[in-house]
Amino acid sequence: MALFKITVKNPMFRNGIRLEKGMSVQVVMISAAHYPLHYKNGEAIVDAFQRIWAVDLRKANAVNSAILEVVKL
Repeated sequence: MALFKITVKNPMFRNGIRLEKGMSVQVVMISAAHYPLHYKNGEAIVDAFQRIWAVDLRKANAVNSAILEVVKL
């Protein structure tokens, strides 16, 4: 199992969704080979941000490495 920390790099406001720099979540992946942004189109990240921050990353079109920083812990 692998633990990843996903953090918003820069503040943004898109499609009515506000993301602030530093907003972060932690996601557990079954295998270290599964990169959370690419595994199932970032479903685990989207779910975590919805649960913790009540924001929809898909609606903001923010499930990509230009906006999110992924660090393996």
